[in-house]
Amino acid sequence: MSGIYIHIPFCKQQCSYCDFHFSTTFEVYRFEMIAAICKELVLRRNDDSIQTIYFGGGTPSILFEAELELILSTIYTNYSVEKDLEITLECNPDDCSEIRFEEWKKLGINRLSIGIQSFNADQLKWMNRAHSAKQSREAVRLAHEKGFENITIDLIYGLPNLTSNEWLDQLAEVLLFPIQHISAYCLTIEEKTPLAKWVKDKKIIPAGNEEQSEQFELLVQTLAKAGFEQYEISNFCRNENYSKHNSAYWLGKKFIGVGPSAHGFTGESRYWNVASNQKYMNQIKENHLPQTIEKLSVFDRFNELILLGLRTKWGVNKVLLFDLIEPEINWISQKKRFIESEELIETEELFYLSEKGKLRADLIASELFLLSK
Repeated sequence: MSGIYIHIPFCKQQCSYCDFHFSTTFEVYRFEMIAAICKELVLRRNDDSIQTIYFGGGTPSILFEAELELILSTIYTNYSVEKDLEITLECNPDDCSEIRFEEWKKLGINRLSIGIQSFNADQLKWMNRAHSAKQSREAVRLAHEKGFENITIDLIYGLPNLTSNEWLDQLAEVLLFPIQHISAYCLTIEEKTPLAKWVKDKKIIPAGNEEQSEQFELLVQTLAKAGFEQYEISNFCRNENYSKHNSAYWLGKKFIGVGPSAHGFTGESRYWNVASNQKYMNQIKENHLPQTIEKLSVFDRFNELILLGLRTKWGVNKVLLFDLIEPEINWISQKKRFIESEELIETEELFYLSEKGKLRADLIASELFLLSK
């Protein structure tokens, strides 16, 4: 089984912190891009059964009903699709309306990821988000009213000038919503974004590591009390309502990536499409997949099992890991150091992070990587 990720590279405006691939001037080639995405789906068809479809971006909720329908019908025509298919659409609150929810429901979309990010008007303003807090609340209310039972919302913590008390207030509001899933990410300052320039010019003072760590701990504790399970560092759900699509990434399953800048994984290699809308469309028009392929070495696969597995409740399977490479004494010493610091836990079958270890997940993973000789 595998999933399909579809990158829609359209946005109304640029969020100040975002370094994803997108364009705000897409109307002149809008139809050409949708046609190219559909053609790439045909070019990439295989015999795997499809369990999940994920519309990401960019802003997929910009798409018209007919555009979404064309992409979905292309998938149904060219792939074997599972009966319990999960179809996720990322949507911004300002795109949500009664009519749009009815259209999405009719198309078979059964999971919504609503990009709220913050309820604070000042924070939304400097982030250059197109929606208001009022629109966020209304979007979640309407989605539930229109029969969407699988709703997740995105939040960002560690924002400049966000106090821990304000963060707790935001979490308290979120917990009033009829939702089963929350994704909460710590703000990162990416190069070549407006935010990076503002920080460099000292127009914005970023939150410190201690503030970010405190807000992460408050997030975990508050959601746990409300019955949310932290099944991945940034993802929480009630009643095992895991994101099937994203869980497949973390569990190392195959997936097809379609659209400019999209990534895919075949089980043995990874590929990524060119991050240029025009180059992407031109190459697809010539029946050429606009991709760069990287065949993974055993060291790459070992490191990915560590990196992804340690982020999840499922941990790292020791049999799968040591079937790839049997580490030497230096690696064993490094592992022991994290066990003694009570950040890493080892059982007969697994390695996984303690609550303390989750605060340094990426650092611990990188320290346990193996370098090729």
